[in-house]
Amino acid sequence: MPKITDRTVLTKKSQITLPKRIRDFLKLKPGDQVKFVLEDNVVKLVPVRSKLEEGFGKVRAERKPEDFKRIREIVEEEIAKEVLREF
Repeated sequence: MPKITDRTVLTKKSQITLPKRIRDFLKLKPGDQVKFVLEDNVVKLVPVRSKLEEGFGKVRAERKPEDFKRIREIVEEEIAKEVLREF
């Protein structure tokens, strides 16, 4: 892994701006999450990849194109059945 050294300033609100080279290296874009890991007096910035993003494209449609109107009807019917069972 290449060593990248950049500096930034902590604002009055304790916020920082990640330098562009760091964002590019970590493939971060606006809205992405990161976590800070403290190990032996070193803070590591680690991208948090969403489970949704990891699973994107792994589920295949039963029919193409999917009939979303029919799917919504089925979901609403099942919710209605659950509500009726509660009474």
